[in-house]
Amino acid sequence: MTRRCEPEVRRGLIFTTISLALLMMSVDSTIVATALHALEHELRSSINWVGWTITAYSFGFVLMLPLSGKLSDRYGRRRIFLGSLVTFTAASLCCGLVSNIYLLIVLRALQGAGGAGFTPSATGIVVDYFGNVRDRAVSLFGSIFPVGAMIGPIFGGLFVSYWSWRGIFLVNVPIGAVVMALCLRYVPRDPPRTPPRDERMDGAGMALLGAGILAGMLAASRLGEAHARAWSPMFIIPLAICIVTLVLFFGHLERVTQPFIAPRLIYGPKFGPVNLVNGLYGGVTYGMVALIPLYATNRYGMNTLDAGTLLTAQGIAAATLSIASALALRRTGHRPLLYAGSVLIAIGIVLLAIHPAAGISPYVWLAGSAFLVGVGSGAINPPSRNAALQIAPEQSATLAALRTMALQIGSITAVSIATTFLAQAREPGVVQAWLYVACAVLFVALLPLIARVPEHRGAW
Repeated sequence: MTRRCEPEVRRGLIFTTISLALLMMSVDSTIVATALHALEHELRSSINWVGWTITAYSFGFVLMLPLSGKLSDRYGRRRIFLGSLVTFTAASLCCGLVSNIYLLIVLRALQGAGGAGFTPSATGIVVDYFGNVRDRAVSLFGSIFPVGAMIGPIFGGLFVSYWSWRGIFLVNVPIGAVVMALCLRYVPRDPPRTPPRDERMDGAGMALLGAGILAGMLAASRLGEAHARAWSPMFIIPLAICIVTLVLFFGHLERVTQPFIAPRLIYGPKFGPVNLVNGLYGGVTYGMVALIPLYATNRYGMNTLDAGTLLTAQGIAAATLSIASALALRRTGHRPLLYAGSVLIAIGIVLLAIHPAAGISPYVWLAGSAFLVGVGSGAINPPSRNAALQIAPEQSATLAALRTMALQIGSITAVSIATTFLAQAREPGVVQAWLYVACAVLFVALLPLIARVPEHRGAW
C-alpha cells in the first residue's frame, strides 16, 4: 500500500502515457470507416465482408473488456496494460501488411481485444497511484474519447487520399512503441500478487458471454442492412441464440462460486442503475449522434464533408465539458450533473428533429443542436465514471470494463434499431427525425433512474 505515496511516482507522466494509449484506441474505433471503399476495391472484396472489419473490432473489444478487467485485478494493472499495448500494436502492424480480407477481419478482432485492455488497466493504475486526485484523473478520461473519435475520420481521410489505407493501421506502430517506452520508464511496477490457488478463470462463463455477444452482433448487423426484415431467419436465429446464451450466462453467474463477473457488479442495487445510465445516456446517445451526418444528408441534402464536420461541434463540447464537470464533481456530487447533462442531451436531440428557425441555416441549426448534446454528454461523463468506482475502488478495472461494455451495447442497439427503420423508409430524413423525438422522450421518461445512482461529494 505504501507504493501509492512514494515520491518517485510521477503522476503527470503516468497520465500522459495512459492517455496516449486511450487516444490511440479511440482514434482506431472511427478511422477505419473512412477506408471501407478503398478496402473493398484493393482487396477485391464485397462491402459486406469489408464491413466486418468494423464489426470484428467491436466483437474483440466487447468480448475482452470484462476479461481484461478481471486479469488486471488479478495479475496487475501495468502487466495487462503492457500486454494490451503489445497486442494492439502488433495487430496494427499485421493489419497494415495483409492483402486478404479474411485475415484482416481476424486481425481486427485481435486488435480490438488488445484495445479492450487499455481502459480497465489505465483506470486501475490511476486508482492505485493518484491518491486523493484519482477521481479527477479518471474523470478527465472522458475528454480523451470524443477527441479521438473526432480526429479519427480526419486522419483516415488524409491517409486514404494521400497515401494508402494501410496507413490507418501502420500509424499505430510508432505511437505504440513510444507508449511502451513511456510505460516501462514511468509506470511503477505492479506489487507482488498471489492469486488464490483454487481461483479459476471461469471458462464456461466466458464462452457463454462470447457466444451471446457474437450472436447479438450478427443479429444487429443483419438488422442494419438495407431491405432487412425483422422476421427474417437470418435475424431471428442469431437473436434467439443471443437471448438463450445470455440467459444461461446470467444463470451461470448465480450458480458458480467464482463467476467470471460478480453479479452484483452488473445488476446489484448500487451498480445496476449506474450501468443502465451508462448504456442509456452514454451509449444510446453516442449511437444517435453517430447518425447525425446521415440525417443531415437525407433531410437537408448536405454534402458528405459538411455533414461530417457537424460532429466536430459535438466533440469539442463533450471534451470541454468533461473537464469542467470533472473539476466541479466534488462540489456538486454525481446526481446534479447527471440530471443536468441528461436533460441537455434530450433537448439537443429534440432540436435535431425540429426544422431550423427562421433565418438560421440547416448547418448552423444542426451544429448547434449537436453542440448542446455534446455539452450534456460532457457533463455526465465524470459522474458516470466515478459513481461505481467510488463504491468499490478495489474492483476499478472490472468496473471500468463494465462501463465501456454498457456504452458499446447501448450504441450498437441504438444504431441497429435506427438503421432498420431507415432501411425501409421512403423518406428516411423524416423517419430519423421521429426517431430522435422518440429517443428524447425515452431519456426524459427514465430520468428517475438517476435517483438510484449512488451519491457522493468530496474526494474519494
